[in-house]
Amino acid sequence: MLYKGQHGRVAHECILDLRPLKAFVEVDDIAKRLIDYGFHAPTMSFPVPGTLMIEPTESESLAELDRFCEAMITIREEIRAIERGEVDHDNNVLKGAPHTAAMITAAEWNRPYSREQAAFPTAWVKQGKFWPPVGRVDNVYGDRNLVCACPPIEAYMEAVS
Repeated sequence: MLYKGQHGRVAHECILDLRPLKAFVEVDDIAKRLIDYGFHAPTMSFPVPGTLMIEPTESESLAELDRFCEAMITIREEIRAIERGEVDHDNNVLKGAPHTAAMITAAEWNRPYSREQAAFPTAWVKQGKFWPPVGRVDNVYGDRNLVCACPPIEAYMEAVS
């Protein structure tokens, strides 16, 4: 954790430094895997590249904070499996996240991990699964190839006339 006070405490937000794990996973992999656990992906790489900013609000219950901590501990174990060479470096549950209902229910499953591990990584996820509507999107491609669905500028000119 970055920016701890002299007693090891943080404010209402904390920044998790994931840069030491870069040889195994990217910050995006962890953020997208959190979606499989039912959490909104946290702020990535702000204000420090390669980090996650976690901002639990004061309105979150202890049970919800515990659930988030369990998700992060489980994700850390998934990363350790990559570190130990137990799972493929490029084709694993983190690199495949998030997992949609369409992916999980498809007739063909060609991933080296189980559907259950992908969609239901903890017991409590089974109780109220959030299904993301889309899987992984190439963020960099979208940033570099902006597609505008707006009408052409001429349409606005005609509307003014």
